[in-house]
Amino acid sequence: MKKEILNSTTGILLVENGMESDEEIRRVPEIGGEASAAPAAGREPGSLTRLDRPQPSGEGGQRKRGRSPADKENKRLKRLLRNRVSAQQARERKKAYLNELETRVRDLEKKNSELEERLSTLHNENQMLRQIVKNTTASRRGGNGSSNAADGTL
Repeated sequence: MKKEILNSTTGILLVENGMESDEEIRRVPEIGGEASAAPAAGREPGSLTRLDRPQPSGEGGQRKRGRSPADKENKRLKRLLRNRVSAQQARERKKAYLNELETRVRDLEKKNSELEERLSTLHNENQMLRQIVKNTTASRRGGNGSSNAADGTL
């Protein structure tokens, strides 16, 4: 399977071939860490991108309130990747669940047809036994002359 990923901070299109393991799918790569080191080597020494620029420090080394746009973008991209992974896992769970349900339906339909066939056989057997009992009772009454033939009891 060929997978293309566009890194929006560096603008580099990554292409991967092959299947990914579950562990690779769940792992969210650090954006701006290892991935940004490789593109930096291909740039001119004097050029700085948004991630490479040194952050201005305030007096006493205090940090500015809020996050830098690069941090916000990194956080957003990580969240998007986690959401994609989660959505893919949900689709896979749903597919497995539906396959399980379809298998169960086939098994239950097979069992139902077997039970219907058995019911039909037992119904036919019951009718035959009733007929035998009826014929046997009628022949005993006919040769016997019993008064039970008039009321229809056995």
